[in-house]
Amino acid sequence: MLDQVFIHCPYCGEAIEILVDGSVDSQHYIEDCQVCCRPINISVSVDEDGDPQVSVASENEG
Repeated sequence: MLDQVFIHCPYCGEAIEILVDGSVDSQHYIEDCQVCCRPINISVSVDEDGDPQVSVASENEG
């Protein structure tokens, strides 16, 4: 199951839409910003209600 999530790029600050897989308990991956093309470290975990919790960081922070 893919969930639509809006995040803010840690570089340019633009709100962008990503799709995350809510069926996986914990995941980490890198996706390029759709606006500035810089790599965003994305961490996804699923809370007890089954909702994805997403945190983002720049390449230097993650």
